[in-house]
Formats: sequence, C-alpha cells, structure tokens
Amino acid sequence: MRSPGSIPANSRRNHRQIKNSPYPLLRSVSDCGNREMGINIGGQIERVSGKELSYREFVERYMKKNEPVVITGLMDDWRACRDWVSEGGKPNLHFFSTHFGKSRVQVADCGTREFTDQKRVEMSVSQFVDQWLHCHGEDHADVSTSERNSILYLKDWHFVKEYPVYTAYTTPLFFHDDWLNLYLDYHHMHKDPDTYQETNEICCSDYRFVYMGAKGSWTPLHADVFRSYSWSANVCGKKQWLFLPPSQHHLVFDRNMKNSVYDIFNDAVWLECTQERNEIIFVPSGWYHQVHNLEDTISINHNWFNSYNLSWIWDLLQRDYNEAKDYIEDIRDICDDFEGLCQRNLAANTGMNFNDFFTFITRFTFANLVLLDYLCKDNEDVTGMPSSPIVSHLISNLASLRKVALSMESTEGLSDNPGIVHLAEMSNDPKFLELCSALGKTYKIIHGSDPQSYGAWRDNLGNSDLIKILSKVCTPRDLVNGMDCAVKELRSFSSLSS
Repeated sequence: MRSPGSIPANSRRNHRQIKNSPYPLLRSVSDCGNREMGINIGGQIERVSGKELSYREFVERYMKKNEPVVITGLMDDWRACRDWVSEGGKPNLHFFSTHFGKSRVQVADCGTREFTDQKRVEMSVSQFVDQWLHCHGEDHADVSTSERNSILYLKDWHFVKEYPVYTAYTTPLFFHDDWLNLYLDYHHMHKDPDTYQETNEICCSDYRFVYMGAKGSWTPLHADVFRSYSWSANVCGKKQWLFLPPSQHHLVFDRNMKNSVYDIFNDAVWLECTQERNEIIFVPSGWYHQVHNLEDTISINHNWFNSYNLSWIWDLLQRDYNEAKDYIEDIRDICDDFEGLCQRNLAANTGMNFNDFFTFITRFTFANLVLLDYLCKDNEDVTGMPSSPIVSHLISNLASLRKVALSMESTEGLSDNPGIVHLAEMSNDPKFLELCSALGKTYKIIHGSDPQSYGAWRDNLGNSDLIKILSKVCTPRDLVNGMDCAVKELRSFSSLSS
C-alpha cells in the first residue's frame, strides 16, 4: 500500500544491514524460508471466513482493537478473478495489454533503493507487460543477469478512477465505511491556488489501487499513507506479509525520531502471514509491514479511514508538520510566509495539510448531522437511546469528529481562519449533497437496510434548523460549538458531549 513520501536519515543499524548487500534479508526470505532467515517470528495472523463474520464482529474484534486479520470467501463473484487470471492461475498479462495497455502507471524497480522507497519510473501497461515477459517469461534465455535481477513491480495504479465502468470487484462490506475515498469521489483533498493542477495526483485522485508483480517483487517496510487502514485482496498469486506490532514501532526510528528502516531487521519480533489467492488481508492503522510476492501476483488494495482511526490521522499530521517545520527552520527569518511554506510541504509530503483536514472533518460533521437530523425527524421515538444501528453509527461518528476538533483548537500551524464554511451554501452544493447521499447509502448497506428507501432528506434539509445553527464555521471551536448546539436541538443524544 502507498506510504507517505519523506527523506529520512538512515540509522546506524539499518546502514549496517544494507552496507555490503542491498537486500540480504530479502534473499533469506526468498531462499531459506521463515525459520532460517534470521528474524524472530512471534506469531501468525488470524484467518477467518468472511461469510461467517458479521460487520459488528469485524468492528469489535479487529477494527476497534486495530488488529490484522485474513478474511476468506469474499471474492468468488469478482470479475477480476475471472478476467485477470489465466486457466493456470497466473496473471493474464495479455488481457491487460489488450484492454488497458495505454494506461500510464508507476513501476518500482525492486532492486534500486531511493530514500525509503524503491526507485520508480513511469511507463504504459503494455510496456510493463512486455518487460515482464521479456525478463520473466518462459523464453528468456537471452536476458542478461542485470535485467533478470531488476524485478519490476507495478504499484498504485488508480484503476477504479481510470476505468469506472469496468466493475472489477465489489468493496467488501467490512471496508465500506471508507471516508477517504468517499470524500475524494466528490472533493479535492488539497487545493492550493499556487500549485493546484486538475491532474495533480495529490489533489484529485483516490486511494484504490491495483498492484502487479512477478515472483520476487516486494514492498519495503512502511506504514501506510495517513496511517490509514488498508485492505489487500490477492486476485492471483501468493504474498508473504511481515508485521511489526505497534509496541515495537520505536525500532524503526533513529535518535532524531526519523523513520529510517528500509528492510526487515532481526532485533524485533514479527507477525507473519502467507496470503493465498482469493484472500483479503486487513492491515490495521499505523502497523509497519513488509510484503514479498512469493509467486506472480495481482492484488487490489485500498487505503481508507473513518471515525475509528480518525485521531490517528490527526496525530500523524501533527508529527509530519513538526518534521517539515524543523527541516526548514534555518530559513524562517528570511521567509516571508514560513508557515505557509510549512503547510505546502506538509501537503506535498503527506497528502493534506491542517486546513485540508479541517475542511474534511467539517464536511463530514455536516454530513453526519444532516443524516441524523433527517432520521430523528422521521422517527417517532427521539427521546430515548438511539433507536437504530444507523443512528448509533452516526452518533459514534460525531463523537469522534468532536474529539478531533477539540484537539485542533490550540494547534500551532492551524491558521486563525482555516476556512469559512456555511451549511446553507453547502446545502446547494451538488457535490456535498452527493457526499451525504453516498454516506447514507453506505450505512444502509452496512446495517442491512434498503438504500433506495433513503432519499427525502434533501427536501428536509431546506427546512432544517441545522442551517441556522451551523450558519458559519471558521475554526475548530466554531465546529465544536455548532455540533453541541445541533445535538442539543435534537435533544435525545446528550451523551455525545460527555
């Protein structure tokens, strides 16, 4: 999965590991197996049947506890599992060249390190397939040793954005509450007037990816972008995952708390998992992991977050902001807009800055309140405890949003006026209305209700008291106050503020 960009210093320990040979531990993984590769495997990842697991059980056992799990039995009807796989179970490379060959993609050279990632080049899917077949096909006797050792790995292909009509798969129910990609379907995450371009990946893309790589391709040790959750489904092939539990995360930083480890190392206790074809792995928020393709592999991957790990995202932004600020501290006195530069660097390195995040949580607060307002007015019993799973879910979301907004109040680096947002204006914004509709449909699907029965909230919004209560939000304190007033107006959910 995608990891945030940075240029950290190497620790002495990591330098010692890679000094004489670029990937000594990688060779151990490939040639010797776990028992002999010189690292300590302390346990395996649990494997469960997705057909026997309810959404509530998934939340309680894995998402809330932030624990990894392998889920089986959810990919049987995926088009990708038919079109993208040959009869022998190998990637159907000819299909990709024929149907998607002109797409431009990012390809990592697994034998060349560049900072904390692998060196990447851009090429078409057809060029990638041609190189794969040239270096790793059945007839590659004329391939040089250097070509054979330079394994390419197609990563971060925004397939859904590029081919929205081709329904390769259906996002499993457990991962449906995806605020990140839902938001990016209707809004730009970052829009700086000095740097904004419509085609800029940071501004207008998503975090739904396809990965393709030959046996031996791999992804270095990393934690995912935004410290999001991620899920990865093997359409074909086999992967080995090595996880570093959060209790040992300090081992990947040097004395200056810079992320400095590129490859797995032997002074930690790892959790291990071999992911087979048609299995999906849930990667918890903030867990460092390294992944090796043990066979020719195609996988589908999403990064995502929601109310359960929203505070992790804010914590990461603050850490990355402090790092970005420290990195350019020596030019503060000669910089006309030092804080603005810090925020631009933060957006470039992490994918959003403080103002972007504030706008994000403001829109989701409004969307959750709009849906809750409609459900309460449509429900005769609004004086007691939450009367439906959807209402309960919305309240939980608002509690998380309120907690994060409170933590933003005294944050250094958040501008005095991060952005004026009017619910009245948003109520006339088609993109915001679509966001509300998609969020409502998400919770109808998750909780087993008919999504088509949910639609009259748009008419209700025009007459809602929320427009008066949330007339203007400029700061995190405005957002908290508006949320509290809205909840008070609804009367039945006083526990939200506790």
